[in-house]
Amino acid sequence: MDIILVAGLWLPASVWDAVVRELDALGHHVRAVALPGVDDDSVRATLDEQLDAVLAAVDEADRPLVVGHSAASALAWMVADRRPDALAGVALLGGFPVEDGNRYADIFPVEGGVMPFPGWEPFEGPDAADLDDDGRRHLEGLARPVPEGVSTAVVRLHDERRFTVPVVLVCPEFTPAEARDWVEAGDLPELGRAERLDYADVDSGHWPMTSAPGELARTLDEVANRL
Repeated sequence: MDIILVAGLWLPASVWDAVVRELDALGHHVRAVALPGVDDDSVRATLDEQLDAVLAAVDEADRPLVVGHSAASALAWMVADRRPDALAGVALLGGFPVEDGNRYADIFPVEGGVMPFPGWEPFEGPDAADLDDDGRRHLEGLARPVPEGVSTAVVRLHDERRFTVPVVLVCPEFTPAEARDWVEAGDLPELGRAERLDYADVDSGHWPMTSAPGELARTLDEVANRL
């Protein structure tokens, strides 16, 4: 299957390298998308430009599985909204859709037009518990500031057919049972309306592409084979 990987905040496409190798070995055709403002030096990049980059990858693929990590789960869901008939499914890794009219990832302070990586303090606990010092240094070395035009952008969703796209919540630092409870409680209204919603587990923290790439690749392989 064609699989498109979209990294979360601060991370370039190369963060997926180990996962790409594993998925290639499992017979998939994999592309990690280079996002404007992260994989280049454009501090004026916008969320629309990032969306266009992922849509271009979808348009070159054959009914792909789109995998969004963390905040980019919302970006993957925007892709489902724009291309509901073109996707085999969407996998949301450690993140969730953002409702129409809400900001994409207005989480940490913007400084000089960008949202820099805030360090590890906000992520202490389950998010980063499986990262040793080398793993943290690796991610810090990859991290790029997120342009304000991405982090504070307002998400727009238009097509109700997005709810027909199969969705899998891939759960790293939280469990499928916890995620199911959030959906059933109405905390994730976009997912509450999904016609086909499944769950998968990865025993890791928030960045399994670094800490558990083999397990993540096998999980995504299983997800792809279910679609």
